[in-house]
Amino acid sequence: MLTQELYQKAVTLLKNLIATPSFSKEEDKTAAIIAAFLKEQGVEVQQQQNNVWAFNKHYNPALPTLLLNSHHDTVKPNASYTRDPFEPKIEDGKLFGLGSNDAGGCLVSLISTFLWFYERKNLQYNLVLAATAEEEISGRNGIELILPELGQLEAAIVGEPTEMHLAVAEKGLLVLDCVAKGKAGHAAREEGVNAIYEALSDIQWFQNYRFPKESEHLGPVKMSVTMVQAGTQHNVVPDRCQFTVDVRLTDAYTMGEVLDTIQQQVKAEVTPRSTRLKPSSIPMAHPLVQAGLKMGRKTYGSPTTSDQALLPIPSLKMGPGYSGRSHMADEYIYLHEIEEGIKLYIELLEQVL
Repeated sequence: MLTQELYQKAVTLLKNLIATPSFSKEEDKTAAIIAAFLKEQGVEVQQQQNNVWAFNKHYNPALPTLLLNSHHDTVKPNASYTRDPFEPKIEDGKLFGLGSNDAGGCLVSLISTFLWFYERKNLQYNLVLAATAEEEISGRNGIELILPELGQLEAAIVGEPTEMHLAVAEKGLLVLDCVAKGKAGHAAREEGVNAIYEALSDIQWFQNYRFPKESEHLGPVKMSVTMVQAGTQHNVVPDRCQFTVDVRLTDAYTMGEVLDTIQQQVKAEVTPRSTRLKPSSIPMAHPLVQAGLKMGRKTYGSPTTSDQALLPIPSLKMGPGYSGRSHMADEYIYLHEIEEGIKLYIELLEQVL
């Protein structure tokens, strides 16, 4: 199949996906579209809930496996839309529609790339394509659900809009619920222990502390106190102050190391909401990165979280489109970005496979 034919099919598929609402946890219809499309191309498809995956035709269990992954769920359209978010319309070389940039263009480009290699014999790696659900909410019924079905994986390309540059590291996310405790009393008298005052020193620590090690691509760990709640009425000294901390992790520390440091330094009770969204990276010497560098692509560290955070393997985030368009009103992707995406994905993998 020629790349131009793959491109035309990719655009048609993306139009169908845009026209079909696929909010997180409601992706059954787009899963059906993707599965039907792959079957029409002669691909044997597997599905679990709203996740669809397929292996290359000449899968060899003795070979390592490379995962090609992107998601087909979307956020809900924001109130600033001036277009119908579910009407795939092409104007001035742009394909408009919800999910066109994040991450429909990436997904259809990876599907086209998978089809390019699907029937090829004597590959150095197996390929597994996974179109997954619930990425936008970091849900448990997306890529995490089907990982056991994919077998042992060597590495992954995660399709997110990076202008086809190489995001070789990605920040993780740790959300902390903190509780500073005091003792209630009447505000008119010298009674009680004010929990807000107890929390202040901890809040200042989060504001001022700097972890010594910095990531080459992601810089320092960043901590931000983002919510504070305390008190029941003006004349009662509060006995409890709750505050929330947003921690953006880097590959310089494990999540456990960061959490241990925080719990040792602050007085408040610290409870992580989740420890699933870990920082990720891929070695610069990895064949995928080296292939991209030979193609003149740039490397960088990504501040946004994707399904990379749930993959326990080296992963490269790379895809057509521009991250700044994700979740924006009147979302779009340029058609030439999809065409370039397919060609560059294929060029990258030709060097590796």
